[in-house]
Amino acid sequence: MDLELLRSSLSSKIDPVVEHYGTNNLASILVVIYGEDPIILMTEKPKHLKLHAGEISFPGGKFDPNDSDLLETALRETREEIGLRISKNQVTGQLAPVVTLNSGFTILPFVSIVDEITSLSANSEVEKILHIPLKSFLKTMADDPNPTHQRIQEMYTFEYQNKIIWGASARILKQIANRLNL
Repeated sequence: MDLELLRSSLSSKIDPVVEHYGTNNLASILVVIYGEDPIILMTEKPKHLKLHAGEISFPGGKFDPNDSDLLETALRETREEIGLRISKNQVTGQLAPVVTLNSGFTILPFVSIVDEITSLSANSEVEKILHIPLKSFLKTMADDPNPTHQRIQEMYTFEYQNKIIWGASARILKQIANRLNL
């Protein structure tokens, strides 16, 4: 699996206009994949947060009315959370929106595939930045066994270093696996 195959598989029309997704509880994230042996970036949230404490997620966050659109939200939040500057022309596509189980946010995921990244620096919203080998990670997909998570029709889990990735992040990863035919 190389970056060109990923770019072609994950490229799509970008439609970041807020009104197309409703106006309540909107957020966006950025899926960043980089490197010759593709690595996907994820973050571990601090355990003291009010929402999503300790969860593994993608850099991103809540839409701010000062943002021109949801893509700007994803790029701003990625820069703030992990110090990574991605430009709009480095965003190759977007995935279908997902809804969070606990907080009721509609999240619009964008995808950026870059050859390499600069050094990263986590802010207070991020406990740890994870650099996960993409192909082996996507192969850990399983159905989510937690019955309380089954309120949303499709629930999956992924595993990395004994950490379980579930919920909206797992549904975003499932979309990536589907696009790559894994």
